[in-house]
Amino acid sequence: MLYLPIIISISEVLLVTVPVLLTVAYVTVAERKTMASMQRRLGPNIVGYYGLLQAFADALKLLLKEYVSPTQANLILFFLGPIITLIFSLLGYLVVPYGPGLALSDFNLGILYMLAVSSLATYGILLAGWSANSKYAFLGSLRSTAQLISYELILSSAILLVIMLTGSLNITVIVEAQRAIWFIVPLFPIFIIFFIGSIAETNRAPFDLAEAESELVSGFMTEHAAVIFVFFFLAEYASIVLICILTSILFLGGYLYDYLPSLYGIMQYQDFDYYIEHLHDESIFSDPLFEGLAYGLALGIKSCAMVFVFIWARASFPRIRFDQLMSFCWTVLLPIVIAFVILVPCILYSFEIIPSNINLL
Repeated sequence: MLYLPIIISISEVLLVTVPVLLTVAYVTVAERKTMASMQRRLGPNIVGYYGLLQAFADALKLLLKEYVSPTQANLILFFLGPIITLIFSLLGYLVVPYGPGLALSDFNLGILYMLAVSSLATYGILLAGWSANSKYAFLGSLRSTAQLISYELILSSAILLVIMLTGSLNITVIVEAQRAIWFIVPLFPIFIIFFIGSIAETNRAPFDLAEAESELVSGFMTEHAAVIFVFFFLAEYASIVLICILTSILFLGGYLYDYLPSLYGIMQYQDFDYYIEHLHDESIFSDPLFEGLAYGLALGIKSCAMVFVFIWARASFPRIRFDQLMSFCWTVLLPIVIAFVILVPCILYSFEIIPSNINLL
């Protein structure tokens, strides 16, 4: 019985990590199929039914490859970089609420923790690029570091506006505060800016300047192959899924699904007034098991929609130059975000609707 808490902790971590890795595998397949459809191609369709096992075939190919490392590389940091990036990409899922109270850790500084973890993943990219002793990898890591640090400021400022509306750094409180209205409605310009910053933060096209094949071969991953390349690959897509979940939580109501019972009631009773009177008596949504599944499904659908928009952006826009990317951040996005950081508290103060948690400070 002494080891029971340890076993429970490990099982909880596996219960979250394994589905995340499976999701990452199928996001890669979904991206290839979606982009193929947009470009009038077929995409993966041989391995498994409708190409559903293509991700596992790719993983097996990379795992069985012979590993070759550069002779002049710093081998310890060369291996440590991808591991650090993957670990910190997965650590962000610790505070994601899949329902009320359905999180590995629901502590009060969840947003701050998520920002800190996403920032630390930059060190893995920097170490990997520098330790490879390759000019392409080094330039890619410098670009990636500058890009991540710059757009981290945009993301944190956008999150600050959400915190001003809720008065809390707890992610569950932020979700529950959107039962009246999703924050995408009052903060739609901030949602657009946050989405642009998210694409840049995850090194995705059209902002994938750290991996620009036309200039830097594969950027900071140029010298990496086989198993440790898989770590970078998993880390990139795990970060995409995490940032899409975070976008859903901050602006799309997270796990909330308040519209579903109304639709169910209208279909069952054909009488909305009668349904409202008997909502808590007969609705199947009062079942705790169904309610938990519905919460997770609502968050999953919203996150999948955001992943699709990520893929859509990649298929639609050409890559821009690195100086244009940095100029866009510092001269366009940052002044707009700072203007909103000043405007939103003024509006809240004018209408005396500052959240109580902030008001008490």
